[in-house]
Amino acid sequence: MVKIKEIAQYLEHLAPLDYQESYDNSGLLIGNDQWEVKGVLVSLDCTEAVVDEAIEQNCNLIVAHHPIWFGPLKKLTGKNYVEKTLIKAIKNDIAIYAIHTNLDNIHIGVNRKLAEKLQLQKLQPLSPKAQTLSKLVTFVPTTHISQVLEALHEAGAGTIGDYQSCSFVSKGTGSFKPGSDAKPFLGKPHRLEQVEEDRIEVVVPKPLQHQVVVSLKQAHPYQEVAYYLIPLENRNPDIGSGLIGWLENPLDPQQFLQHLRDTMGSPCIKYTDNNQQNVQKIAVCGGAGSFLIKKAIQANCQAFVTSDIKYHEFFDAEQQMLLADIGHYESEVSTKELLSDILTKKFSTFAVRLSQKVTNPIRYF
Repeated sequence: MVKIKEIAQYLEHLAPLDYQESYDNSGLLIGNDQWEVKGVLVSLDCTEAVVDEAIEQNCNLIVAHHPIWFGPLKKLTGKNYVEKTLIKAIKNDIAIYAIHTNLDNIHIGVNRKLAEKLQLQKLQPLSPKAQTLSKLVTFVPTTHISQVLEALHEAGAGTIGDYQSCSFVSKGTGSFKPGSDAKPFLGKPHRLEQVEEDRIEVVVPKPLQHQVVVSLKQAHPYQEVAYYLIPLENRNPDIGSGLIGWLENPLDPQQFLQHLRDTMGSPCIKYTDNNQQNVQKIAVCGGAGSFLIKKAIQANCQAFVTSDIKYHEFFDAEQQMLLADIGHYESEVSTKELLSDILTKKFSTFAVRLSQKVTNPIRYF
């Protein structure tokens, strides 16, 4: 039987919690990670109706895109929908797992699903993130360079974009004097030793730092391994907010808006004028993406598709691109299919069901 912990570990392997935004609350929110999974219900949001659906479907784990709460939760008295939902889930031994901005920020996540629905090609991040990479520097006797490099690469170090097993090695001389209780691989206690060593430099994604260091120590012949991790400001080409893509053929603004309506099922699209330029290069961001408007303009996009744009933010498009607000729910509801596909391909011993509840709190007249 599969335990909740195994599902959480797999989801966090794909979308590490380190990649969530500071305000977010992703991960296992309630429930015991040692529970055996009877079934999983996938939903965009977690509401009382979704918990009822999980009970009916004999699912004891809800995997939702949006966390049911973000800030501190001081009481559970049933006074609002959050507290009512949590109380019902707890009473019925139903765990709730949220996978939110960490799924937004990975290259196979929410925005890729949105871009694929719009039939965009040649995808790339709109705003790659900094501070998600480190450089590992360590020193290895020349005789063991291949052994250590292989271990580092197997642990996930040295990947840059589409290139793997990347490293830089330079030669030098290491010196050390073992103490009385030391058990040196080379040299003798109380005697200064000099050894031909190679300096290894590799890039390490933040979520993999611990495992890479563990692998380094296991593969390294020295009793005490000298290494240091340096945070990098480099933009990570695989992690970031929003995506840019291209339509196969350009569309005029009205054709593009009709394409949006047909593919996204949005009953109401708010948009700006773009001086009637054709649309082919498009930026997308599922959920609230107005913070990326300037980035989309700087990237010379002819359109930016997102949601939750405020009145004055529409002016920020400066008529340089078509800015389209398709609705928060509409921009992210396909995340249910994404999560269902991810879980179904990995786990086959329990049912993964798509919630049939429309959790969109907004109605259109």
